[in-house]
Amino acid sequence: MKPIIGITSDIDGDLFKLRQDYVSAVEKCGGLPLILPPTADNIPQIADLIDGLLLPGGNDLLPEYYGEEISVPLETLKFVKKERSDFELALFKEVIKRNKSILGICYGMQLINVALGGTLYQDIGAQIKGASDHKTGRHAVQISRSLSFIPQSSADTVNSTHHQAVKALADGLEAFALSDDGIVEGIYKKDYNFLIGVQWHPERIFYDKLSLGIFEAFIKGAEGNGK
Repeated sequence: MKPIIGITSDIDGDLFKLRQDYVSAVEKCGGLPLILPPTADNIPQIADLIDGLLLPGGNDLLPEYYGEEISVPLETLKFVKKERSDFELALFKEVIKRNKSILGICYGMQLINVALGGTLYQDIGAQIKGASDHKTGRHAVQISRSLSFIPQSSADTVNSTHHQAVKALADGLEAFALSDDGIVEGIYKKDYNFLIGVQWHPERIFYDKLSLGIFEAFIKGAEGNGK
């Protein structure tokens, strides 16, 4: 049976929203996508049901989640609804207790870091002197750690568009990809089934071996959780 991959969704007024790319990527790599609307109920049951969790992109995580107040111009920020973040944080904690595969993309990577005790730069331009413009859409990343599906010391160009970034890495997480200005673009958890976060959008560039490899490894890890 195909592994069930839960994909969390965003909130837009009275709608739940999710880009089709995430669903297509899961299907192409052999998973069965299950779109999850934010809910406060039955979170342990959802964690039991799914074999892997995909945390997709979104806007900004409220700084209260990592113990800070807003410290950059408010006009630079656009926050994810608390209902979504609360649901994702609670579900993440249940899924990680079950040692199931987790992939975080863009905002999803940042949420993983915060869920495990890390912090974020609220705005790269305002808080990191000399940083490159990470809102242009594409830039190079250096692979600083060798993972089973990533060649050691390789480089790639990725579709990374963001103004926030990982600041302090949570305990147990390590960076495996960095931009040329030293900003964390990829994280993973050692001694875990599969927990990867990337700042770029691998679901949109399947022609790229690195991005395809990440999704294939995610689904393979979830297959080991099959019921």
